[in-house]
Amino acid sequence: MILIPLRSSERVYTTPKVTAGLIAVNVIVFLYQVSMPAPVLNDFVSQWGLVPDHLNLASLVTSMFLHGGWLHILGNMLFLWVFGRNVEDLVGGTRYLALYLACGVIAAIVQVISNPFSRVPTIGASGAIAGVMGAYLIRFPKTRIHTLLFVLLILTLDIPAAFLLLYWFAIQFLSGIGSLSETDYSGGGVAWFAHVGGFIAGMLLIRLFPDQRKWRYWYSEE
Repeated sequence: MILIPLRSSERVYTTPKVTAGLIAVNVIVFLYQVSMPAPVLNDFVSQWGLVPDHLNLASLVTSMFLHGGWLHILGNMLFLWVFGRNVEDLVGGTRYLALYLACGVIAAIVQVISNPFSRVPTIGASGAIAGVMGAYLIRFPKTRIHTLLFVLLILTLDIPAAFLLLYWFAIQFLSGIGSLSETDYSGGGVAWFAHVGGFIAGMLLIRLFPDQRKWRYWYSEE
């Protein structure tokens, strides 16, 4: 079963400038990547991506602004837009950016710990976005997410955020456990533990950020 979030039922009361800015930066960097010849791109990704076997501390940050393909960046930016706007609206742009970057760095560190001898660059905003999703779970568990569902048919359903996010987390965690048996340090794959680490970091760190709203409306769409 594949679940793709499309939009949240939770209202946004402020313009999500930081979320939009993060999306813009990621897209600009990706377009710069695709403009490079393959050999140059490989060197670029090796330099700025996260390579646990020879770790560059700057790559803990830079790696989260690189992506491996159109589906990679489009999927990440969709998740960031759906879940990021409400979290930014709740805690404010500056705190939200701090949360995003902190979760991305923690996700990268967890990935390094889980596979310290990997020679493959880990890239993508997934760990930071997972942190935003973890924060969303804590602050908006009752919100309904309009979701595209792939089973035998293609459907759209309104699903409680708590169910959607916990289902997503369970897949990341179980896939990560399954990947522990892999011994090929030169092969590619999904950085499952970066997702797990980022998500848990978001759940914990969001508790440190006070709600900037003086009021909130919980409502049901008519």
